Amino acid sequence: MIYYTKQEVDGDRVEKTINTTRNKGGKIRTLLLHFFLVLLVTLLMVLLFLAGTLFLFSRGPSDTARNLFVMSVRETSAIGFLADIFLSDEEIAAIEAGRGAENLDVTDASLVDIKRSGSSGRPAADEWGYVDEDMDGIIVVPVAGESYVGNMMIVLDPSRVALGCVPESLGTQGYTVAEYAEIFDAVAAINGGGFEDLNGQGDGSMPNSLVVVDGEICCGGKGVGPGFVGIDKDYILHVGFTSAEEVEKLNIMHGTGYGPVLVVNGEPVDDEALVSGLNPRTAIGQRSDGAILMLVIDGRQATSLGATYADEAELMLEFGAVNACNLDGGSSSLMWYEGEYINNCASVIGIRDIPTSFVVLREGAKRDD
Repeated sequence: MIYYTKQEVDGDRVEKTINTTRNKGGKIRTLLLHFFLVLLVTLLMVLLFLAGTLFLFSRGPSDTARNLFVMSVRETSAIGFLADIFLSDEEIAAIEAGRGAENLDVTDASLVDIKRSGSSGRPAADEWGYVDEDMDGIIVVPVAGESYVGNMMIVLDPSRVALGCVPESLGTQGYTVAEYAEIFDAVAAINGGGFEDLNGQGDGSMPNSLVVVDGEICCGGKGVGPGFVGIDKDYILHVGFTSAEEVEKLNIMHGTGYGPVLVVNGEPVDDEALVSGLNPRTAIGQRSDGAILMLVIDGRQATSLGATYADEAELMLEFGAVNACNLDGGSSSLMWYEGEYINNCASVIGIRDIPTSFVVLREGAKRDD
Protein backbone atom coordinates (compact mmCIF):
# COMPACT_ATOMS: atom_id res chain seq x y z
CA MET A 1 0.00 0.00 0.00
CA ILE A 2 1.29 3.46 -0.96
CA TYR A 3 0.63 6.47 1.23
CA TYR A 4 0.62 10.05 -0.04
CA THR A 5 1.31 13.01 2.15
CA LYS A 6 -1.12 15.92 2.29
CA GLN A 7 1.40 18.11 0.48
CA GLU A 8 1.67 15.61 -2.37
CA VAL A 9 -2.11 15.36 -2.73
CA ASP A 10 -2.55 19.12 -2.66
CA GLY A 11 0.26 19.60 -5.16
CA ASP A 12 -1.27 17.08 -7.51
CA ARG A 13 -4.61 18.87 -7.31
CA VAL A 14 -3.00 22.22 -8.04
CA GLU A 15 -1.15 20.77 -11.02
CA LYS A 16 -4.37 19.24 -12.37
CA THR A 17 -6.18 22.56 -11.88
CA ILE A 18 -3.42 24.40 -13.74
CA ASN A 19 -3.50 21.86 -16.55
CA THR A 20 -7.30 22.08 -16.73
CA THR A 21 -7.13 25.88 -16.87
CA ARG A 22 -4.49 25.72 -19.58
CA ASN A 23 -6.59 23.27 -21.55
CA LYS A 24 -9.66 25.50 -21.25
CA GLY A 25 -7.62 28.55 -22.26
CA GLY A 26 -6.29 26.68 -25.26
CA LYS A 27 -9.78 25.60 -26.29
CA ILE A 28 -11.08 29.18 -26.01
CA ARG A 29 -8.21 30.47 -28.14
CA THR A 30 -8.88 27.75 -30.67
CA LEU A 31 -12.60 28.58 -30.77
CA LEU A 32 -11.87 32.30 -31.17
CA LEU A 33 -9.36 31.56 -33.92
CA HIS A 34 -11.90 29.39 -35.73
CA PHE A 35 -14.61 32.06 -35.29
CA PHE A 36 -12.51 34.87 -36.74
CA LEU A 37 -11.26 32.62 -39.50
CA VAL A 38 -14.83 31.73 -40.50
CA LEU A 39 -15.81 35.41 -40.23
CA LEU A 40 -12.89 36.44 -42.44
CA VAL A 41 -13.68 33.79 -45.04
CA THR A 42 -17.36 34.81 -44.99
CA LEU A 43 -16.48 38.47 -45.50
CA LEU A 44 -14.15 37.59 -48.34
CA MET A 45 -16.87 35.50 -49.97
CA VAL A 46 -19.38 38.35 -49.61
CA LEU A 47 -16.90 40.82 -51.09
CA LEU A 48 -16.13 38.46 -53.96
CA PHE A 49 -19.85 37.95 -54.55
CA LEU A 50 -20.48 41.70 -54.58
CA ALA A 51 -17.51 42.30 -56.86
CA GLY A 52 -18.72 39.55 -59.16
CA THR A 53 -22.22 41.01 -59.19
CA LEU A 54 -20.88 44.48 -60.01
CA PHE A 55 -18.74 43.01 -62.78
CA LEU A 56 -21.69 41.07 -64.17
CA PHE A 57 -23.86 44.19 -64.24
CA SER A 58 -21.05 46.30 -65.70
CA ARG A 59 -19.50 43.84 -68.16
CA GLY A 60 -22.12 41.14 -68.49
CA PRO A 61 -23.97 40.20 -71.69
CA SER A 62 -27.03 42.36 -70.97
CA ASP A 63 -26.81 46.00 -72.07
CA THR A 64 -30.19 46.63 -70.46
CA ALA A 65 -29.00 45.39 -67.06
CA ARG A 66 -25.80 47.42 -67.39
CA ASN A 67 -27.64 50.62 -68.26
CA LEU A 68 -30.17 50.08 -65.48
CA PHE A 69 -27.37 49.53 -62.95
CA VAL A 70 -25.42 52.60 -64.04
CA MET A 71 -28.43 54.90 -64.07
CA SER A 72 -29.62 53.65 -60.67
CA VAL A 73 -26.35 54.21 -58.82
CA ARG A 74 -25.43 57.43 -60.65
CA GLU A 75 -28.70 58.98 -59.52
CA THR A 76 -27.58 58.51 -55.91
CA SER A 77 -24.76 60.70 -54.62
CA ALA A 78 -23.61 58.32 -51.90
CA ILE A 79 -23.08 55.24 -54.11
CA GLY A 80 -22.47 56.78 -57.51
CA PHE A 81 -18.84 55.61 -57.39
CA LEU A 82 -19.94 51.98 -57.89
CA ALA A 83 -20.39 52.62 -61.60
CA ASP A 84 -16.74 53.72 -61.86
CA ILE A 85 -15.28 50.42 -60.62
CA PHE A 86 -15.54 48.49 -63.89
CA LEU A 87 -16.57 51.21 -66.36
CA SER A 88 -14.60 54.13 -67.75
CA ASP A 89 -15.78 57.74 -67.64
CA GLU A 90 -16.37 57.60 -71.39
CA GLU A 91 -18.56 54.50 -71.11
CA ILE A 92 -20.61 56.03 -68.28
CA ALA A 93 -21.02 59.28 -70.22
CA ALA A 94 -22.27 57.35 -73.26
CA ILE A 95 -24.87 55.54 -71.14
CA GLU A 96 -26.06 58.74 -69.46
CA ALA A 97 -26.22 60.55 -72.80
CA GLY A 98 -29.04 58.23 -73.78
CA ARG A 99 -31.45 60.06 -71.50
CA GLY A 100 -30.80 63.53 -72.85
CA ALA A 101 -33.74 65.30 -74.50
CA GLU A 102 -32.26 68.08 -76.58
CA ASN A 103 -35.22 69.10 -78.70
CA LEU A 104 -38.18 69.56 -76.39
CA ASP A 105 -41.22 71.42 -77.63
CA VAL A 106 -42.02 74.73 -76.00
CA THR A 107 -44.84 74.45 -73.47
CA ASP A 108 -48.14 75.32 -75.16
CA ALA A 109 -50.03 77.32 -72.52
CA SER A 110 -53.23 77.16 -74.58
CA LEU A 111 -53.60 73.47 -73.68
CA VAL A 112 -54.37 74.46 -70.09
CA ASP A 113 -57.75 76.04 -69.35
CA ILE A 114 -57.92 76.63 -65.62
CA LYS A 115 -61.32 75.77 -64.23
CA ARG A 116 -62.54 77.72 -61.25
CA SER A 117 -64.73 75.26 -59.39
CA GLY A 118 -67.72 76.68 -57.60
CA SER A 119 -69.10 75.45 -54.31
CA SER A 120 -71.78 72.84 -54.93
CA GLY A 121 -72.09 71.89 -51.29
CA ARG A 122 -71.22 68.26 -51.98
CA PRO A 123 -68.28 66.29 -53.41
CA ALA A 124 -68.35 65.69 -57.15
CA ALA A 125 -66.15 63.65 -59.47
CA ASP A 126 -63.89 65.57 -61.82
CA GLU A 127 -63.36 64.79 -65.49
CA TRP A 128 -60.95 61.99 -64.57
CA GLY A 129 -63.29 60.43 -62.04
CA TYR A 130 -61.50 61.56 -58.88
CA VAL A 131 -63.56 62.93 -56.00
CA ASP A 132 -62.54 65.51 -53.41
CA GLU A 133 -64.30 63.69 -50.58
CA ASP A 134 -63.45 66.12 -47.78
CA MET A 135 -63.75 69.15 -50.10
CA ASP A 136 -60.40 70.66 -49.13
CA GLY A 137 -59.30 71.00 -52.75
CA ILE A 138 -56.74 68.18 -52.45
CA ILE A 139 -57.13 64.56 -53.56
CA VAL A 140 -54.54 61.92 -52.65
CA VAL A 141 -54.61 58.75 -54.74
CA PRO A 142 -52.40 55.72 -53.92
CA VAL A 143 -50.50 54.40 -56.95
CA ALA A 144 -48.67 51.13 -57.50
CA GLY A 145 -46.71 49.33 -60.19
CA GLU A 146 -44.60 46.19 -60.52
CA SER A 147 -41.70 47.72 -58.60
CA TYR A 148 -43.17 50.59 -56.63
CA VAL A 149 -45.88 52.12 -54.47
CA GLY A 150 -46.53 55.80 -53.89
CA ASN A 151 -49.05 58.63 -53.90
CA MET A 152 -50.38 61.08 -56.46
CA MET A 153 -51.64 64.33 -54.97
CA ILE A 154 -54.09 66.37 -57.05
CA VAL A 155 -54.29 70.06 -56.12
CA LEU A 156 -57.43 71.34 -57.83
CA ASP A 157 -56.57 75.06 -57.56
CA PRO A 158 -53.12 75.79 -59.06
CA SER A 159 -52.98 79.23 -57.42
CA ARG A 160 -52.37 77.46 -54.11
CA VAL A 161 -49.05 75.99 -55.29
CA ALA A 162 -45.81 77.89 -54.73
CA LEU A 163 -42.12 77.15 -54.41
CA GLY A 164 -41.09 77.00 -50.79
CA CYS A 165 -37.68 78.57 -50.45
CA VAL A 166 -35.93 80.87 -47.97
CA PRO A 167 -33.58 82.92 -50.21
CA GLU A 168 -31.61 84.42 -47.33
CA SER A 169 -30.74 80.90 -46.13
CA LEU A 170 -29.43 79.59 -49.46
CA GLY A 171 -25.88 78.40 -49.04
CA THR A 172 -26.07 78.33 -45.25
CA GLN A 173 -29.11 76.30 -44.21
CA GLY A 174 -31.62 73.90 -45.72
CA TYR A 175 -34.97 72.78 -44.32
CA THR A 176 -36.99 69.57 -44.29
CA VAL A 177 -40.22 69.26 -46.28
CA ALA A 178 -42.22 69.47 -43.03
CA GLU A 179 -40.34 72.62 -42.02
CA TYR A 180 -41.19 74.26 -45.36
CA ALA A 181 -44.85 73.43 -44.74
CA GLU A 182 -44.59 75.09 -41.34
CA ILE A 183 -42.72 78.15 -42.63
CA PHE A 184 -45.29 78.79 -45.36
CA ASP A 185 -48.31 77.65 -43.33
CA ALA A 186 -48.99 75.04 -46.01
CA VAL A 187 -51.30 72.04 -45.82
CA ALA A 188 -49.13 69.90 -48.10
CA ALA A 189 -45.63 69.85 -49.54
CA ILE A 190 -43.17 67.78 -51.57
CA ASN A 191 -39.45 68.13 -52.12
CA GLY A 192 -38.29 70.33 -54.97
CA GLY A 193 -35.13 70.75 -57.03
CA GLY A 194 -31.66 69.35 -56.64
CA PHE A 195 -28.76 70.63 -54.56
CA GLU A 196 -25.03 70.29 -54.08
CA ASP A 197 -24.58 66.86 -52.52
CA LEU A 198 -20.99 65.64 -52.83
CA ASN A 199 -20.83 61.96 -51.84
CA GLY A 200 -24.24 62.25 -50.23
CA GLN A 201 -22.88 64.60 -47.56
CA GLY A 202 -24.54 67.85 -48.69
CA ASP A 203 -26.35 69.98 -46.11
CA GLY A 204 -29.23 70.76 -48.47
CA SER A 205 -28.60 74.50 -48.46
CA MET A 206 -27.29 75.22 -51.96
CA PRO A 207 -29.39 74.52 -55.09
CA ASN A 208 -27.53 73.29 -58.15
CA SER A 209 -29.91 74.85 -60.65
CA LEU A 210 -31.99 77.90 -61.40
CA VAL A 211 -34.40 78.91 -58.61
CA VAL A 212 -37.18 81.48 -59.00
CA VAL A 213 -39.20 82.77 -56.04
CA ASP A 214 -41.93 85.42 -56.35
CA GLY A 215 -40.74 86.27 -59.85
CA GLU A 216 -37.13 86.86 -58.79
CA ILE A 217 -34.16 84.67 -59.64
CA CYS A 218 -32.61 83.99 -56.25
CA CYS A 219 -30.12 81.38 -57.42
CA GLY A 220 -28.53 80.94 -60.81
CA GLY A 221 -26.99 77.60 -59.92
CA LYS A 222 -25.11 75.87 -62.71
CA GLY A 223 -27.88 76.32 -65.27
CA VAL A 224 -31.11 74.41 -65.49
CA GLY A 225 -29.82 70.86 -65.78
CA PRO A 226 -31.85 68.38 -67.84
CA GLY A 227 -35.13 70.09 -66.98
CA PHE A 228 -36.77 73.12 -65.44
CA VAL A 229 -40.29 73.46 -64.07
CA GLY A 230 -41.84 76.86 -63.45
CA ILE A 231 -45.31 78.26 -62.74
CA ASP A 232 -46.15 81.59 -64.39
CA LYS A 233 -48.31 84.48 -63.18
CA ASP A 234 -51.40 82.83 -64.70
CA TYR A 235 -50.68 79.56 -62.84
CA ILE A 236 -49.60 77.70 -65.98
CA LEU A 237 -46.84 75.16 -65.40
CA HIS A 238 -43.98 75.31 -67.92
CA VAL A 239 -41.36 72.59 -68.46
CA GLY A 240 -38.21 72.53 -70.55
CA PHE A 241 -34.72 73.96 -70.74
CA THR A 242 -35.74 77.41 -69.56
CA SER A 243 -32.81 79.82 -69.23
CA ALA A 244 -32.55 82.72 -66.82
CA GLU A 245 -33.30 85.09 -69.71
CA GLU A 246 -36.52 83.26 -70.54
CA VAL A 247 -37.84 83.40 -66.98
CA GLU A 248 -38.82 87.05 -67.35
CA LYS A 249 -40.24 86.49 -70.84
CA LEU A 250 -42.48 83.67 -69.60
CA ASN A 251 -43.46 85.57 -66.43
CA ILE A 252 -42.29 82.67 -64.27
CA MET A 253 -43.14 83.33 -60.63
CA HIS A 254 -41.98 80.10 -59.00
CA GLY A 255 -39.65 77.44 -60.36
CA THR A 256 -36.62 75.23 -59.99
CA GLY A 257 -34.58 72.81 -62.05
CA TYR A 258 -33.85 69.12 -61.99
CA GLY A 259 -35.35 66.96 -64.71
CA PRO A 260 -35.68 65.23 -66.94
CA VAL A 261 -38.88 66.55 -68.47
CA LEU A 262 -41.44 63.74 -68.61
CA VAL A 263 -44.42 65.05 -70.58
CA VAL A 264 -44.68 68.02 -72.97
CA ASN A 265 -47.97 69.23 -74.43
CA GLY A 266 -49.74 65.99 -73.65
CA GLU A 267 -47.06 63.75 -75.18
CA PRO A 268 -44.44 61.67 -73.36
CA VAL A 269 -40.82 62.54 -73.99
CA ASP A 270 -38.95 60.10 -76.23
CA ASP A 271 -38.14 56.81 -74.50
CA GLU A 272 -34.39 57.32 -74.93
CA ALA A 273 -34.63 60.48 -72.83
CA LEU A 274 -36.22 58.54 -69.97
CA VAL A 275 -33.54 55.87 -69.48
CA SER A 276 -33.09 55.39 -65.75
CA GLY A 277 -32.90 52.91 -62.92
CA LEU A 278 -35.28 52.15 -60.07
CA ASN A 279 -35.21 54.80 -57.35
CA PRO A 280 -37.47 56.85 -55.09
CA ARG A 281 -39.04 59.54 -57.29
CA THR A 282 -40.74 62.91 -57.08
CA ALA A 283 -42.42 64.69 -59.99
CA ILE A 284 -44.80 67.57 -60.65
CA GLY A 285 -47.22 68.13 -63.51
CA GLN A 286 -50.41 69.91 -64.58
CA ARG A 287 -53.69 68.73 -66.10
CA SER A 288 -55.56 70.51 -68.85
CA ASP A 289 -57.99 71.94 -66.26
CA GLY A 290 -55.09 73.53 -64.38
CA ALA A 291 -54.96 71.08 -61.46
CA ILE A 292 -51.42 70.46 -60.24
CA LEU A 293 -50.23 66.85 -59.96
CA MET A 294 -47.62 65.96 -57.34
CA LEU A 295 -46.18 62.45 -57.45
CA VAL A 296 -43.95 60.77 -54.85
CA ILE A 297 -42.78 57.16 -55.22
CA ASP A 298 -41.20 55.13 -52.42
CA GLY A 299 -37.98 53.27 -53.18
CA ARG A 300 -35.04 51.24 -51.84
CA GLN A 301 -37.40 49.17 -49.72
CA ALA A 302 -38.50 45.55 -49.80
CA THR A 303 -42.07 46.56 -50.66
CA SER A 304 -41.08 49.27 -53.15
CA LEU A 305 -37.81 49.16 -55.08
CA GLY A 306 -38.61 52.39 -56.87
CA ALA A 307 -39.72 53.71 -60.25
CA THR A 308 -38.09 54.72 -63.52
CA TYR A 309 -38.58 58.02 -65.32
CA ALA A 310 -40.76 56.14 -67.80
CA ASP A 311 -42.94 54.93 -64.91
CA GLU A 312 -43.38 58.54 -63.79
CA ALA A 313 -44.31 59.68 -67.28
CA GLU A 314 -46.86 56.86 -67.61
CA LEU A 315 -48.47 57.79 -64.28
CA MET A 316 -48.58 61.47 -65.15
CA LEU A 317 -50.32 60.73 -68.45
CA GLU A 318 -52.72 58.37 -66.70
CA PHE A 319 -53.73 61.22 -64.39
CA GLY A 320 -54.20 63.63 -67.28
CA ALA A 321 -50.96 65.63 -67.28
CA VAL A 322 -50.29 67.84 -70.28
CA ASN A 323 -46.89 68.84 -68.90
CA ALA A 324 -44.74 67.18 -66.24
CA CYS A 325 -41.17 67.14 -64.98
CA ASN A 326 -39.14 64.95 -62.66
CA LEU A 327 -37.84 66.58 -59.49
CA ASP A 328 -35.09 65.56 -57.08
CA GLY A 329 -35.55 61.99 -55.86
CA GLY A 330 -33.71 59.38 -53.86
CA SER A 331 -33.37 60.14 -50.16
CA SER A 332 -35.07 63.51 -50.71
CA SER A 333 -38.39 62.13 -51.99
CA LEU A 334 -41.09 63.00 -49.47
CA MET A 335 -44.75 64.01 -49.40
CA TRP A 336 -46.19 65.83 -46.38
CA TYR A 337 -49.95 66.22 -45.90
CA GLU A 338 -52.14 67.26 -42.99
CA GLY A 339 -49.36 67.31 -40.43
CA GLU A 340 -47.42 64.17 -41.34
CA TYR A 341 -45.36 62.43 -43.98
CA ILE A 342 -47.48 60.02 -45.98
CA ASN A 343 -44.67 58.09 -47.63
CA ASN A 344 -41.56 56.32 -46.37
CA CYS A 345 -38.23 58.12 -46.42
CA ALA A 346 -35.48 56.14 -48.16
CA SER A 347 -32.66 57.72 -46.16
CA VAL A 348 -31.07 55.53 -43.50
CA ILE A 349 -29.79 58.59 -41.64
CA GLY A 350 -33.11 60.39 -41.38
CA ILE A 351 -35.02 63.07 -43.24
CA ARG A 352 -32.75 65.39 -45.21
CA ASP A 353 -32.62 69.16 -45.43
CA ILE A 354 -33.29 70.56 -48.90
CA PRO A 355 -33.16 74.07 -50.47
CA THR A 356 -36.59 74.07 -52.17
CA SER A 357 -40.02 72.50 -51.77
CA PHE A 358 -43.28 72.82 -53.67
CA VAL A 359 -45.90 73.74 -51.08
CA VAL A 360 -49.71 73.82 -51.17
CA LEU A 361 -51.04 76.89 -49.39
CA ARG A 362 -54.22 76.89 -47.37
CA GLU A 363 -57.47 77.66 -49.17
CA GLY A 364 -57.87 81.40 -49.56
CA ALA A 365 -54.14 82.05 -49.20
CA LYS A 366 -52.41 83.15 -52.38
CA ARG A 367 -48.77 83.13 -53.29
CA ASP A 368 -46.98 86.46 -53.54
CA ASP A 369 -47.23 87.48 -57.19
